[in-house]
Amino acid sequence: MAAKDNSFDIVSQINIEEVKNAVQIALKEITNRFDFKGSKSDMKLEKEDLILISDDDFKLDQVKDVLTAKLIKREVPTKNLQYEKVEQAAGNTVRQRVILKSGIDRDDAKKINNAVKESKLKVKTQIQDDQIRVTGKSRDDLQQVMQIVRELPLSVDVQFINFR
Repeated sequence: MAAKDNSFDIVSQINIEEVKNAVQIALKEITNRFDFKGSKSDMKLEKEDLILISDDDFKLDQVKDVLTAKLIKREVPTKNLQYEKVEQAAGNTVRQRVILKSGIDRDDAKKINNAVKESKLKVKTQIQDDQIRVTGKSRDDLQQVMQIVRELPLSVDVQFINFR
């Protein structure tokens, strides 16, 4: 009887519920903070993007700092936030779109695949849409792969799920 292969998936996910919670908490802080009194600072979630609005670039940076702190507290990977260009908005305000990236893009998938191949471990990798399945007979090899992937300079934060 053949030994059963073990496997896990490498994914990059953002928990939207935690993002919503972080936005609500950040908004509450902004409305209560003295340095934001009379400011038109706001943030909202539109589909998979965050929209940040404030009076000027300086205040917008403060809004980002508050939001980032709340996201970190809620364990949302801030590496998955892609800040777009700051643009002028209505009523003398500035707006910035923040894209919430989930999924592993082709470049990162190649980096992961190459690093695993170079490790010479007895495992197989398989790219499935925006995630990667790693299979192998030895659980130790799979855990070594996890360590290798954690050390890679990727553009998004990765998680390991479905460890079997």
